[in-house]
Amino acid sequence: MSEQSVSAALVSIIGAPAAGKTTLARFLAEALPARLIMEDYAGNPFLAESYQGNAAANLPGQLFFLMSRVGQLFVSDWPGEGVCVSDYGFCQDRVFARQRLNAADFGLYERVARRVGGLVHEPDIVIHLNASVAMLTERIARRGRAFESAMDAKFLQAMTAAYRQTVAALACPIIEIDCDKTDMLSQSARADLMTRIRRLLAKQ
Repeated sequence: MSEQSVSAALVSIIGAPAAGKTTLARFLAEALPARLIMEDYAGNPFLAESYQGNAAANLPGQLFFLMSRVGQLFVSDWPGEGVCVSDYGFCQDRVFARQRLNAADFGLYERVARRVGGLVHEPDIVIHLNASVAMLTERIARRGRAFESAMDAKFLQAMTAAYRQTVAALACPIIEIDCDKTDMLSQSARADLMTRIRRLLAKQ
């Protein structure tokens, strides 16, 4: 039996900005129940400057997220039982880095990421929230986060495509959700998702 199999299961939710990751993670944490792990975007001191066009803030901003995620998912501190739900996947860090960093900075980022990637608990289930650019744009405008105002349609399209490629390479079970066709605020959609998650967890 592997170390992973006797540890708490990790359900990671991934998708482009405004796909609905945090809302769904909060619901699952209460319904399963599970420990909630949330991305620390509010604590990133470089984030606003990065998205406002200060290229010098891109690399430190990305490294902040990388090390924050390593700290949250650190395998040596991982609980021995239960379920954890994260409103991000560690795999998404590279997706953002590829979009946000120039070639030289991305090369440095990759060197660091390869060193620390083996320190994190891998997901047992990944939920991929796939939403159209139109839906993402509308949601970003509605929630009004200043640092997201620079996320135009081109950026969101690139992110959506990159997530699809990332998901295709994952080895763990994937639950795909088309957010344009499925209202994840509805009781029926959430009940169906809970059933699928519990079936997969039972196989762990």
